[in-house]
Amino acid sequence: MEINVSVGDLFNQSGDTLVIYAPKGRRQLSGDTAAADKKLGGLIRRAQEQGLLNGNAGHLLEFPAPRNARAKRVVVLETGDKIGESTSTQIRTMAATFARALRGMDPGHVVLAAPTSVARSLSAEEATRAVTEGFVMGLYRFDKHHTRAADKPRGVVGSLTILASSTRHRAATERGVTIGRAMAEATNLARDLGNESANRMTPTRLAEEALSVAESNGLECQIIERAEAERLGMGSYLSVSNGSVEPPKFIVLRYHGARRRRNYVGLIGKGITFDTGGISLKPANGMEAMKWDMCGAASVIGAIQAIAQLKPSVNVMAIAPCTENMPSGSATKPGDVVYAMDGQSIEVVNTDAEGRLVLADALAYAKSQGATTLIDVATLTGAMSVALGNVRVGVFANNDRVWRQLDTASGATGERYWRLPIDDDYNRQIKSDIADLKNTGGRAAGSITAAKFLQAFVGDTPWAHIDIAGVMNAGGDRGEWTKGATGIPVRTLVQYVLDRTR
Repeated sequence: MEINVSVGDLFNQSGDTLVIYAPKGRRQLSGDTAAADKKLGGLIRRAQEQGLLNGNAGHLLEFPAPRNARAKRVVVLETGDKIGESTSTQIRTMAATFARALRGMDPGHVVLAAPTSVARSLSAEEATRAVTEGFVMGLYRFDKHHTRAADKPRGVVGSLTILASSTRHRAATERGVTIGRAMAEATNLARDLGNESANRMTPTRLAEEALSVAESNGLECQIIERAEAERLGMGSYLSVSNGSVEPPKFIVLRYHGARRRRNYVGLIGKGITFDTGGISLKPANGMEAMKWDMCGAASVIGAIQAIAQLKPSVNVMAIAPCTENMPSGSATKPGDVVYAMDGQSIEVVNTDAEGRLVLADALAYAKSQGATTLIDVATLTGAMSVALGNVRVGVFANNDRVWRQLDTASGATGERYWRLPIDDDYNRQIKSDIADLKNTGGRAAGSITAAKFLQAFVGDTPWAHIDIAGVMNAGGDRGEWTKGATGIPVRTLVQYVLDRTR
């Protein structure tokens, strides 16, 4: 979708659908809304008096455009109460809900009044970014495999023009569009990768997608094949791939924003393109959802795309260790001992705790390549869903500064995080009788012991582990979240990197 910025009278703009805002209740109309009411012969005030505006944020009312307007229709968008005090999250959510409702009108080219006229507590950049993210994320649908028109949404938002409140605010409004669009499109890329079926989104296909992102955005891309992974000693990662006929692909993307090619921020995403549990086979019910077990990999690929487009002066490395986890005669067995890249031995007591095995070698590799900060993202534990449900994202960190920076970044994105403990007392649960570590510590504190396992491969490097198991997918459309893969935590990762340049 094309998104532009313009300045001037809303009714002098070229477009099919003009959008203005209306306050709650019987408040005095002002600004663009009062001007529109005058051009419409008082129709908005009359609708307000007759209770047709219900006061709910996101509710809309359609009017035919005045004769002298270039547009076909005028849409009044209700902003709810105290919208002037709204946060970016509230504006983003309202814009996403509104965009989906607007799509049903087949609105064509939409011209939207300046977001700062209702979000007065936000800067022009903040308000425009929130609206842009909301529109692009809210309109997302994964329907490429639907062959019947009835199964696809009716109507199209062909393009969007967002008005700046003045010429002075045009540059800030354009920055908001640039950042918001990059963030939202990166999120939607992660959604596309996650929502695709596992027979189509194999490790090989995911590597091809990563290469395409690299070629389109000026990134370096390296695909480490099995033979090279063996040479590097990635026995932990490769042990997960032993049962599959699909070749594993260890994806490395590099963005160089700083002059010297060192001190990378390492973004590592778990890339299990389908997880049966291996020999420790999962129950059949709901196993189809395990196509989403590569959402960590999808997130870091999406994030580095946006980072490359926004060009912060930071070096970033995105790593996605990708494979299937399948049962077969060659699969890793419970009780097997494998060696990670850094030389640590691991007793695999449960082959369904495979995500931490691929991440162990990815973390070790990132360190060997100059990563000085590590953030891994994984659909790692069902225990996280039990602990935090589908509302908050669980975070573990060995460094208070990294946690504070992630928490601050999440404030700009509306994604909600919660820090959990990683006390050393939990190490007892993952101590093996026959190796350095075992890959699960049992049911008790399952998310914590998984994080402790990963921490063993981090050392003193500042690190955070983001467990997205509870939020990897949404059951329906709600605000900027649409049914299917969510794309969390793409925008927070990007914001974290952008903040490092300030």
